[in-house]
Amino acid sequence: MIAREIAFLVFDDFQVLDATGPMAAFEIAGRYSPGAYRLRAVAARAGAVRSSSGLAVSAEALEAAADCDTLIVAGGEGTRAAATDARTLAFVRAAAARARRTASVCSGAYVLAAAGLLDGRRATTHWARTADFARRFPKTKLEPDMIFVRDGNVWTSAGITAGIDLALALIAEDCGETIARATAQQLVVYHRRAGGQSQFSALLDMERESDKFAALLQWAGERLHERLSVEDLAERCAMSPRNFARAFRRETGVTPAKAIERLRLDQARAQLESTASSVERVAERSGFGEAERMRRAFVRVYGRPPQDFRRKRA
Repeated sequence: MIAREIAFLVFDDFQVLDATGPMAAFEIAGRYSPGAYRLRAVAARAGAVRSSSGLAVSAEALEAAADCDTLIVAGGEGTRAAATDARTLAFVRAAAARARRTASVCSGAYVLAAAGLLDGRRATTHWARTADFARRFPKTKLEPDMIFVRDGNVWTSAGITAGIDLALALIAEDCGETIARATAQQLVVYHRRAGGQSQFSALLDMERESDKFAALLQWAGERLHERLSVEDLAERCAMSPRNFARAFRRETGVTPAKAIERLRLDQARAQLESTASSVERVAERSGFGEAERMRRAFVRVYGRPPQDFRRKRA
């Protein structure tokens, strides 16, 4: 087996987890598939490169990654300078032209966009950067709420931990789902999130100062294919249905039925955007039961039918 070289581009004030999170994923995957990967960090200036947290990574010169299999650009405050550095941008263009794939984590998308690699492509970045990114790079087809996006051989991801989701997807492409799953388990990642999953979780939207129902929502989110009536949820909390419904709405701002629908919509949308499953199969898996029932919920909440959330698969 010829090891695939994964090069991580870092720069002063990069976000340390944007680089080390994916690095750890590839390193662990290599334990399950010996010889699969060779990792290196590169920078415009070889040596210790200081992250925004103060921790430093030892990087090689850019030329060391000239023929890498995969180039991953970290994000962080340092992207402001990196995206205007002529030498860095020239390297990114040249490396991307030869690499099998090019990727970015978080605001690393700014570097790819400044290098012209995202012109006409779908891409994402951290939700807090989307307005600025869209203004600065109007030629990019920005998907502002996706965890990660693949357009051909260019991958972009949202903030920080989404870089791990991206790395797991790349590992699955290289080594198969079994290795990716084992890597996720070793990382103690509950499960690998699909790229189409929104950065904005229904669970987070329903959180309040109290976490009284956080465990219940997590439990329900793992059983969306089941009926999950108010009575089922109340029994889980050892409460009467009436008291449960009243307390749940007070804490979360929505009724139990609406909360379950939101969770089902999140799951269904993620499946539609990242798998080839039929609408009928997605409706069944996410607990809607019937495709028409799911369609009505999509139109009511998103203003579009489920079919509109299909993505062209590269």
